[in-house]
Amino acid sequence: MSNETTSQAADRPSRNNKRIVLVVVIVAAVAVVGAAGWYLGSPLFINRAVNEAFPVQVPSAAEMEGMSAAELAAMEQRIMDALPSPEALAELPEPARERIRREVERFAAAMPERPVAEPMPGPELLASGEFQDADRFHKGSGTALLYRIPGMGNVLRFERFSATNGPDLRVLLAAGARPTNRGELGEYLELGSLKGNVGDQNYTLPEDADPARYASVVIYCRPFQVVFATATLTPAGGE
Repeated sequence: MSNETTSQAADRPSRNNKRIVLVVVIVAAVAVVGAAGWYLGSPLFINRAVNEAFPVQVPSAAEMEGMSAAELAAMEQRIMDALPSPEALAELPEPARERIRREVERFAAAMPERPVAEPMPGPELLASGEFQDADRFHKGSGTALLYRIPGMGNVLRFERFSATNGPDLRVLLAAGARPTNRGELGEYLELGSLKGNVGDQNYTLPEDADPARYASVVIYCRPFQVVFATATLTPAGGE
């Protein structure tokens, strides 16, 4: 065997060792890059589930039957104080928002009726409409009447009124004729909190408000942005 052949044979194990070392280095590098990529990318792909309970324990209907009016009013105030703002509610995951809505509406539905009986001053009728249910759960009935009253201005009156109880209900005049959700309200004017979910009641419009701009009266739950009942207004005399 020549010296050249002997040299080539001697170099072969050395080259094999270099290949093994190179493969090990590549595998190690891939593992490091992969681990770093998983760490950096994992917040984008790993779910972080949150399932917090409503911060106030809502009593059952049976428990509420044994509570005094003062205790019920205090409980209602605690629930309203615990409710997130409409903006915060809108940012919650849909299951969490729906769970809170069900709990609060369950409490409101079991609350005793809050009747109102305000007298009616002598008026000029501008428009009127009958309240209709928003859906199978959110209901309303009675008549909405829009009057111009000397010395008082424009007044919205509810007669024989009844609506499903709910959290932070508001009385709106809306441009939409029969809105079923917030997006269909159009331009609207808020007249304040619903005084009672049962009974005759009056709401005074601001002096600069033009009642002709509005086509409906809406009972609206502000925290959950839900329509409870609507009354489409028809001008007096059918104009």
